[in-house]
Amino acid sequence: MAAQFGPHRFYAGDGGGSEQFRGARFDAADLRGARFTDCDLTGVTIRDGWLVNVSISGYLSNVTVNGVDVTDFVSAELDRRHPERVQFREGQTADDVHAMWDTIERPWAQATERAGRLPAAALDQQVNEEWSFAQTLRHLVLATDMWLGRAILDIEHPFHPIGLTDAGTQEDGFDMSILATVTPSYVEVLEVRAGRIAMVRDFLATATSDLLAAPRKNPHDPAHQETTRSCLHVILHEEWEHLRFAVRDLDAIEAKRDAEAGQPG
Repeated sequence: MAAQFGPHRFYAGDGGGSEQFRGARFDAADLRGARFTDCDLTGVTIRDGWLVNVSISGYLSNVTVNGVDVTDFVSAELDRRHPERVQFREGQTADDVHAMWDTIERPWAQATERAGRLPAAALDQQVNEEWSFAQTLRHLVLATDMWLGRAILDIEHPFHPIGLTDAGTQEDGFDMSILATVTPSYVEVLEVRAGRIAMVRDFLATATSDLLAAPRKNPHDPAHQETTRSCLHVILHEEWEHLRFAVRDLDAIEAKRDAEAGQPG
């Protein structure tokens, strides 16, 4: 289960965070309202805590609550709610990957149409400090450029200037000078995003199983070998996880708008 995707590092477990609180003890401490983002909580023990209205997202392994390891339960429940997760894990052939992209493209089209019905300001609205809808689309442009343009197609200059990186990409030594410093219009974002969707669709239309097995270089670490299939799986994973978060935040924006509309003037 992937960590939260947003304007911060992907995997806290990669290290690099502050060690200020490593091994710390919090006894009889009031931590109400505390927020932990991109924090490595490996080995954390909570005894006699009150976990009320607590929201947790991240990578889970051997997570025990009141003596019950909930890891497999959470994974199975996510599979039940989102059977696409099983499809993504098990897809190996060219037909499988093509079907997986179809599975993603349709709900993204619905989400984009839904976002287009909102006021323009809502497209740049961040919910709980996560990326806005427009920022999410910009990041997916960069993900496509990174894993299809650079890794698979080996394009010399694959990156569109409107792409948006997460902090983890910056830490990998990514050349930020190739990206725009001025926020693009939403119309431009939609245009570039549509082009990248077509780019993936066209590539998959002629992909074969032999091509999927062909070796490729990891775009973040060229010494690490990938395959065309594994690169495509990164794109699919990025698309699906960001879709879940984008829809979640659209729900929140619409709920807030509806609540405000229902209030007396």
